[in-house]
Amino acid sequence: MYKPIIAAVNGLALGGGFEAALACDLIIADENAQFGLPEVKIGLAALAGGLQRLPRQIGLKSAMGLALTGRTFDAKEARGLGCINEIAPAGGAVPAARRWAAEIMEAAPLAVWAAKQTMLHGLREPDLSTAMRRQEQYPAVLAMRALRGMPPRAYARSRSDVRRGGKADDASIKPMHRPSGSCARLRRREERRCR
Repeated sequence: MYKPIIAAVNGLALGGGFEAALACDLIIADENAQFGLPEVKIGLAALAGGLQRLPRQIGLKSAMGLALTGRTFDAKEARGLGCINEIAPAGGAVPAARRWAAEIMEAAPLAVWAAKQTMLHGLREPDLSTAMRRQEQYPAVLAMRALRGMPPRAYARSRSDVRRGGKADDASIKPMHRPSGSCARLRRREERRCR
């Protein structure tokens, strides 16, 4: 998924609910939210992604402690572990998530896509130097660069309005849609749309 996904958690996010939230890019929880993978208490394992995502997000030892005991934990502990982004007042998770979404929408759509893809793909690379070397070849980064037809150094030194790649609410550039085909074709399509 190339768009940022935000989970707003009010109340319980246990088992599959927590696994679904872990699959999101950001998690906003109200102060009364509870999290956990209690499957082990009923003879099951959290095999819908929780046992894969949790250690990648909070570290192996913390994840082992939660997954092997099946205990629940509150939003404050979840924030301390690093698996949620913000604790909102009771009942305020959805407005807080909308605020995060509005903030993301202020950024350039292709840059947001490139940032997300670079982080996610980079985690799959064997080491940091490989990730740094390969990031220029990730599809979203290529699309971002091709839109403006600039090499990386020139892109970085360019005017801020060009560098931004167009805000989602900019009248001259429509919100980002998943590009198809080559980067050159994407650039031509964007140029036609902006005329």
